[in-house]
Amino acid sequence: MTYRELARKLRALGCEFDRQARGSHEIWRNPSTGTRTTIPNWGSRDLRQGTLAAILRDLEIDRADFERA
Repeated sequence: MTYRELARKLRALGCEFDRQARGSHEIWRNPSTGTRTTIPNWGSRDLRQGTLAAILRDLEIDRADFERA
């Protein structure tokens, strides 16, 4: 999954971009839970499964809900 696909799904679930971090990373937050996470913006490069799992865990998003978005 690329950054663009991830960002589209996160926005559909109510998450929002918070601010730019160092380098190619961004801080995103989930307003419903108040949690934040760092997401690498690597353009068309695919994110690793472990990175995706950590992002969902940090934002407290269920994997099934993410897949449906």
